[in-house]
Amino acid sequence: MRRSGTRSKEKWNGRWPPSRAHLKRLVEEAIVDAYNESEQRCGLFTMIENHLALPFETEVLGVPVTVERIDLTEADEVVAICRRGRRRQRIAVLDLPLPGPRPDGTEWIEAYRYWARGR
Repeated sequence: MRRSGTRSKEKWNGRWPPSRAHLKRLVEEAIVDAYNESEQRCGLFTMIENHLALPFETEVLGVPVTVERIDLTEADEVVAICRRGRRRQRIAVLDLPLPGPRPDGTEWIEAYRYWARGR
């Protein structure tokens, strides 16, 4: 299943890493109606979920895994559900290694990381 990239008002130029200004615009778009930190995180989770092209392959601790979906835990942590064979593991999106070439929508993961560093 492939989902489209950013729908931000200003088109992203695709350069990696995204500029600080672009990340700030993405964060502002995601949290526009949020009243607190939990709602902001939920807004960013929704943007990642809506824009990230899934599934994709990456490596966690040197082991190849498939990122199947993104989830929000009861503790308000945004996680990637990773699969290797029959096993699944939740990995915090803040710690998830991104593959090269990057899947569409990974700029939203970077926007979440930018937001998490600045709060």
